[in-house]
Amino acid sequence: MARPVTLFTIQWGDLPLEEICRLGQQMGYEGLELSAAHLDMKKAAEDPAYVAYVKDTLKKYNLGCWAISNHLAGQCVVDTLEGAYDPRLDGFAPGELAGKPEEIQKWAIESMKQTAHAAKAMGVDVVTFFMGSPIWKFWYSFPQTSEQMVEEGYQKVKELWSPIMDEFDKCGVKLALEIHPTEIAFDYWSTKKLLEVFEYRPTLGINFDPSHLIWQGIDPAVFILDFADRIYHVHVKDAKLNLNGRNGILGSHITFGNQRRGWNFVSPGHGDVDFDNIIRALNQIGYAGPLSIEWEDSGMERVFGGTEACEFTKKINFSASDVAFDDAIKTK
Repeated sequence: MARPVTLFTIQWGDLPLEEICRLGQQMGYEGLELSAAHLDMKKAAEDPAYVAYVKDTLKKYNLGCWAISNHLAGQCVVDTLEGAYDPRLDGFAPGELAGKPEEIQKWAIESMKQTAHAAKAMGVDVVTFFMGSPIWKFWYSFPQTSEQMVEEGYQKVKELWSPIMDEFDKCGVKLALEIHPTEIAFDYWSTKKLLEVFEYRPTLGINFDPSHLIWQGIDPAVFILDFADRIYHVHVKDAKLNLNGRNGILGSHITFGNQRRGWNFVSPGHGDVDFDNIIRALNQIGYAGPLSIEWEDSGMERVFGGTEACEFTKKINFSASDVAFDDAIKTK
């Protein structure tokens, strides 16, 4: 199949660029989805020599790049609002901005605009990202959440992100939001509402990740088919349910990997995601972009897991048939 199999590098951010390129090639990948841990967005936006260095390093290891990511800065755009600020965001922003939500927000907005130019310089047309949510804490309606509060939250997201999207339009780059808890769009209906609020602006699409859907009871293949024109990028990531009568889907504040959780992220092929049906749905909508493995499994050594995940994804990466299976038995 022509779809390239790539590795999302954010979970490998402890390694320098050359090392993750070497390791990515060793594990069998055809490319990398470079996160801000491995691509300095400001330098990439402003310094052609730096971009040449990154491209040359990728080429040295026979790796391509079809998308880049700036999830962490994106989260800080909205979650720094008054009343929504989460001090854990201090770990996403430059250290000198810790405890200064207004300064973190300014940095985040500028960083996302720089990311548009970085993508253009890198020759990629998709940026995967988070956008945060001023109303995530209201997901359970007690104290009661009014429809007005929800609507105001969506409108605030539109207000903050529209100027950023204007910059992406100037660069000819699209944004692919990962549908994910803590985001303004975290399930089927919140995704539909977000697209409606932005009036189906072409700039905004989806980074499809089934691991965040199945434990919520959402069918990933149905999600692909219903949002077909908005699937701009795909993450291959798995989750395994462990609902044994004691464990709940909300996680009980228990660390990932612990078997007392109702579900855990696991290496692709080890969980409950029906990747066969997902590939068939992607074939039906004509998705030809990368299958980017976001490798997260607290119970498995990561180089073993990353290698196995690459092999697994290549094995399931089949093309749609160009003939009907029963064509050969027809009479003339």
